[in-house]
This record gives sequence, C-alpha cells and structure tokens, in this order.
Amino acid sequence: MLRLFCLCLLFTSPNVVLNAADLPQPNLVLILADDLGLGDVGVYGSELIETPHIDALAESGVRFSQAYVSHPVCSPSRAGLITGRYQQRHGWEFNPARRDLHQGMDLSQETLADALKVRGYTTGLVGKWHLGQAEDFHPLSRGFDEYFGVLGGGSQYVESSREEVAYALNGEPGLRSDYASLYKGREKIAETEYLTDAFTREATSFIDRNAASPFFLFLSHIAPHTPLQATKAYLDRYGHVQDMPRKVYAAMVSALDDSVGAIVAKLREKKQLENTLIAFVSDNGCAGYIGNACSNQGFSGFKRFHQEGGIRVPFILSWPGRLDPSQNFTDPVIALDLFSTFTAAAGDVR
Repeated sequence: MLRLFCLCLLFTSPNVVLNAADLPQPNLVLILADDLGLGDVGVYGSELIETPHIDALAESGVRFSQAYVSHPVCSPSRAGLITGRYQQRHGWEFNPARRDLHQGMDLSQETLADALKVRGYTTGLVGKWHLGQAEDFHPLSRGFDEYFGVLGGGSQYVESSREEVAYALNGEPGLRSDYASLYKGREKIAETEYLTDAFTREATSFIDRNAASPFFLFLSHIAPHTPLQATKAYLDRYGHVQDMPRKVYAAMVSALDDSVGAIVAKLREKKQLENTLIAFVSDNGCAGYIGNACSNQGFSGFKRFHQEGGIRVPFILSWPGRLDPSQNFTDPVIALDLFSTFTAAAGDVR
C-alpha cells in the first residue's frame, strides 16, 4: 500500500517513466510547520492570513485535502514522520516532557536521514528536533550531516523585551532568555535574529553549499507554536487586526510563509527547482489553548486530541516537471508515507 502511494504521487505526469531508478536523484526538501491549523493557510480556506508562497507551492503540485499525521502532539508526530512507522511501534508515543534530556527515540529505528545518507545524499536539519537531546540521540548521531536548531520542544523567537516585538500567551516580558538553547552542530550558540528568519537563513545557506549534489534538507520550523511572538516587519502586515493573539499568530504564519518562498527562490536561483521534490506539512493541528487565534477549519478538536482538528493538517507536494500542477488529491493520506515517498524518489542504495 505504501509503494502504491509513492508511485501514484511521484509519477502522475504521462511523460514520466515509472521507474525511479531511471531518473536522476532529486534533491529532497521537507518543510515542517509546528501547530499550524488547517484553516490558517490560504489554499485551505484562510480568510485572514495570507500565505502566497505556500499557496503557490500547492499550485505547482499536489494539495491533499484529507491529510493526516500519526499523532496530535509534537514529538510523537515527528517520530512517525522521520521513521515512516507509527511511533507506538518503537515506544515514542508521548511527548517527552523533559525526559528527552536523557532519553530519546529508539536508536534501533532508521531515520529518513539514515536512509537517504546511504543513498548518497548530504543531509541537513534546520530547526526543531524534539527526539532526544543526549549525545546518542542528537541529530548528528541520527543520520544528519549538519544541524542548526533547537534540540528540545520549543524556544522563544526573539528576546521578548525588545521594543519592536509583540508577544502574547507565554511570551510575557521576563521569559527566560536561556529557554531552549540554540545549537550549530553540537556547539551552543547565540542568535539575535527572529528565529523563523534565522532558520530560513541557515536553510538557504545549506542549499547554497550543497546544490552541486543530491541533498536532503529537513526544515523543521517552530512557528507558529507558542510563545506567540512576532516582530514589527510581520505585525505591520496585520495592522487592521485588533485581537492581539490573532494578530501575532497571523504575523508568525506570515514569517513561515516567507520562509517557504525563500526556499523556492533559492532552489530556482541554483537552477535546482525542477530537480527538487518539496513537501510541506504541519506536525499536528493548531492548539486550542491559544483561543481563537488559529483555525482547524471548523473540525472538532485541537492539538493533543485524536480528532480531526488534532490530526488533519495542510499537506502539499511539489516537484515541477514531475508532478502535474494544481492537483487536489481527495483520498486520505498520512504523513508517515513521506518516508517511502522520499526513499522511492531517491532510488536504490548506492
């Protein structure tokens, strides 16, 4: 069933040979949003938040209207996504709640980075990990060649006391500046740029440095997960919105959308866009504890609940020249199958 899913998605154009081994190895980009509601993306019906770059990605490929993740909270959903297996099968069905300081996802599990590395890919993770912080569970020990990001479950986006920063819910002044340290490789670093923009900077740099050979980039954004924080550049786009949490959340999604646009622009600049399979998905539905700031398109439940609102997510695939544009795939799909889809596109072990 997984193989059928892969072939149906990867080879829909009539001029494409139905054998991934006959194709040059594509670059693979997985962009993961965090707590993004289904109704917070323009192409999925958002009336307030504008997401032109995500919408354009959908227009260039496939939009899935019944897409699901394997769990309604952050870490287990990521465990399923990066292994292609239900997280209950390998003992990571709960958020770690700080136990990831000493524990992590089962070391016997092959990650997507592992699988692609043996196929000759350079692998990079930018952003949130949340699958273990100890040495053995570090991304550089789980198949990634490069890493920049947050090992735990979240971080503030920028120092909340700065005047140009608006904040709401868990972003009050005095928030600890050491909340979820940033790392480059295994080294703790300081960062002054708005975190979504910093992740975008590092992701485009990874593409710049690795465009000459097949690469896998996992851009795992924290946005729009709490704390709700945004800078003036993004807040000004929603000056007409009076409700502060809604305004800040919309600004955060706008920054996320700009990131998608920057990735596509960099791939185009490097003449790699038509040789790159891009997936965009959220790890779960949006959180009910931020009130009306987000939307799960009217479905019951939110993040943390095994209901439509908790597990039904925006999901887009784009591969110009390989996937027909403007497709709306209405059958149910699950993000677990991205593992099989990406490895099928990468071809046999080399």
